[in-house]
Amino acid sequence: MIRKLFVSTFISSAAMAALLSTGCSAQTTSAAEPAAPAPVAVRVTAVQSQAIDRFLRVTGSLAADEQAEVAAETAGRVIATPVERGTRVAAGAVLIRISGQETAASLREAEANAAQIEARLGLTAGQPFDPEHVPEVLNAKASLDWAEADFNRIKALLDQKVVSQAEFDQKQTQMQAARQQYKTAQNAAQQSYLSLQAARARIDLARKAAADAVVKAPFAGLVAERVVSTGDYVTRGMKVATVVRIDPLRVELTVPEQYLSQVKEGQPVKLTVDAYPGETFRAKVRFVSPALKTDQRALTVEAIAPNLDARLKPGLFATAFLQKAAAAPALLVPATAIETIAGTSRVYVVKAETAEERIVTIGERVGDRLEIATGVAAGETVAVNPRGKLTDGTRVQIERARTGTE
Repeated sequence: MIRKLFVSTFISSAAMAALLSTGCSAQTTSAAEPAAPAPVAVRVTAVQSQAIDRFLRVTGSLAADEQAEVAAETAGRVIATPVERGTRVAAGAVLIRISGQETAASLREAEANAAQIEARLGLTAGQPFDPEHVPEVLNAKASLDWAEADFNRIKALLDQKVVSQAEFDQKQTQMQAARQQYKTAQNAAQQSYLSLQAARARIDLARKAAADAVVKAPFAGLVAERVVSTGDYVTRGMKVATVVRIDPLRVELTVPEQYLSQVKEGQPVKLTVDAYPGETFRAKVRFVSPALKTDQRALTVEAIAPNLDARLKPGLFATAFLQKAAAAPALLVPATAIETIAGTSRVYVVKAETAEERIVTIGERVGDRLEIATGVAAGETVAVNPRGKLTDGTRVQIERARTGTE
């Protein structure tokens, strides 16, 4: 009886162990073969080939087209300052006025001296100088003519033995003295005329000094600075104001030597400045330096930028994009198709419902698209907006195929 019970119990335990073993085996098989992940839904677009404008990116700064440090050309007390900073002035507009009392007196003195000499020479306004018409010369010439006539008469009488040799010698001496006085009068007239020329030069200087009492703008522009006030005493050469012309502006750019062949006069330029983010300003290359800067191995290029609204200011740092000559078509994809992590850019090319990671090089931006310089081929399909969703080899399900720009 006991033996039968033991056998029955052993058989039941063996059966239970077999059942447990079968269950564990099934669970192990199920854990080793997990279900495949569902494909990731993506939108795609084709890589487009298109000709684009290419630009050389360089940096520089803006400068006024003209800038003058205007100085006083005569000394004196400032009596008027009709301009302020920011005043727009025309060429020749008055910047400051200097007292002209001394210069006016000097002018009157010079004019009086010249008039005195003219009167002595017998000149009138606009009359050319002729020494033979000078009164003193005319008197000397008349005395000479009389002396020569008297000498000729005495000479004839001497030949006839009517007069003595002593009378002849006296008349001859008088004639020679008259001739010498005539030459002296001519020389004096010439010297007086030279003095008149010096007096007239002093008049010109006095007139210039009187005119210099009014300091004027050398060109049309804006008053950037005025450094004197009414009552200040200025000396010759002292700076009184700064005038600038900011329309157009000069843009001085530095171009590395390897891009020398890509720059020429008349080339279009696009400018951007930090003061106006997102805005572009137009310019044109006006000058290309004939030599490189040896310390920088770079070329100096100057462009001219219109500035009608005066929004751009001299001194602003500028980034310039010089348009290059036409090149091979570019491969473009939407900017959202590019994923950049730690400076490395990649796209995911979709082939046979699988994402293939490609490391790419970014080129120019064209609107909301970017150029892919290396890494993809024209016509390939790339995933749009893959950020955080795809890795190399991810199975994908295309939502909607697109051939245009996203």
